[in-house]
Amino acid sequence: MVGVKVLTGAAAAALLLAFAGAPPALADTIEAALVRAYQNNPQLNAQRASVRITDENVPQALSGYRPRVAVTASGGYQYTDTLAGGSNAVAHLSGAQIPRSVGATVTQTLYNGQQTANRTRVAESQVSGAREGLRVLEQSVLLSGATIYMDYLRDSAIVEVQRSNVRVLEQTLKQTRDRFNVGEVTRTDVAQSEAQLAAGRTQQLTAESNLTTTRANFRRIIGNEPVALAAGSPVDRFLPGTLPGAIDLGLTENPNVTASMFGIDVSFLTVKVNEGALFPTVTLQVGAQQAYEQTISVPRAFTASAVAQVSVPIYQGGGEYALIRQSKENLAQQRLALEQVRDQTRAGVVTAWGQLLAGKAQVSSAQAQVSASEIALNGVREEAKAGQRTTLDVLNAQQALVNARVALVTAQHDRVVASYAVLNAVGRLSPTVLKLSTTVYDPSLHYHQVRDSWVGVRTPDGR
Repeated sequence: MVGVKVLTGAAAAALLLAFAGAPPALADTIEAALVRAYQNNPQLNAQRASVRITDENVPQALSGYRPRVAVTASGGYQYTDTLAGGSNAVAHLSGAQIPRSVGATVTQTLYNGQQTANRTRVAESQVSGAREGLRVLEQSVLLSGATIYMDYLRDSAIVEVQRSNVRVLEQTLKQTRDRFNVGEVTRTDVAQSEAQLAAGRTQQLTAESNLTTTRANFRRIIGNEPVALAAGSPVDRFLPGTLPGAIDLGLTENPNVTASMFGIDVSFLTVKVNEGALFPTVTLQVGAQQAYEQTISVPRAFTASAVAQVSVPIYQGGGEYALIRQSKENLAQQRLALEQVRDQTRAGVVTAWGQLLAGKAQVSSAQAQVSASEIALNGVREEAKAGQRTTLDVLNAQQALVNARVALVTAQHDRVVASYAVLNAVGRLSPTVLKLSTTVYDPSLHYHQVRDSWVGVRTPDGR
């Protein structure tokens, strides 16, 4: 009876990690969980909407290239009584008329110090930076999904280990009481068994409480309750072969680095936009107006005009110079921030890589620890039957085995999570790289739908 329960706990620990092979039938997989998180996570969907908002900066900037057209119309009632005279004659004009007019004006900016061109480039760099920000959150959500998946497997396996331990301790207490009744052991042995059982039940309750918390977080991140989870597996096959290769990849593909680089572009072009305020502005205005009964003597009049205007800024209080200096300081700050992000990325890759190597070693050592603890427990039990070991020795060996199984479960969990963490650190934790069965969100689709829109208030999805 005791032997069967021990094997149950060991099996629960072994199921946490799978390096190869198909998952059990009808079981949820880590890949399927990541697909649901990628599709339905509300924070990720909100970030996608934020990128679509940023897309609209480009057509706003492009509007500076386009003409501005205004149509005016007026109408009303007017009464005139005029007496005009000179040395030889007197003219008296009086009467009522309904003056009305309609006209149109077209204004086109011809030159503004390249401000429109630079504003457009700023907007395009902002879009690129927003996309990299989206990649950052996508990676964060996928890493959180993989982590919570493995957290649930770990915590559920620990619960099973603790339940198995309680069953063994209950059996041990029963056997100790039976031996006490026939005088083979003392009351101290019974008390030790009772104390160990109470401690085991406390550990089981703690493990069940942790599992309840993990289940709630699983629902928050993945979007559903965990049911029949298959074993997780590491993603080493997608990782660079060496640490230097991982560092180089992280410094080029990590979205935090690329987003910071686009931030430098935005700051540089903002300097150019502000410098454009020092250049002349050239505009062309074309207008036409048809008027009726503006005066008693003129029943109808048509006017048309085409006017070019050049405005040269001489001095505007010095605010434009302060703005240029400020934007240059911001550019210098962004360049320093990029170096900081690169240092953080390099450190993150090295840390994650070290945790991955440690995780691999910990799994092997934890498996050896479990095997040795099982052998030691069986030996102590046999020696206890022969009177060479005490009940406390048996209880200590049993607790050592429980600790070894918990360590194995934790090491297996850390092993898988560390592989996802390395993929995240190098900037390659994406549905495409993981080959997830889902439609990948393409932010450029919305961008191209709105970039060249001249008119319209409806969004591409019909709102």
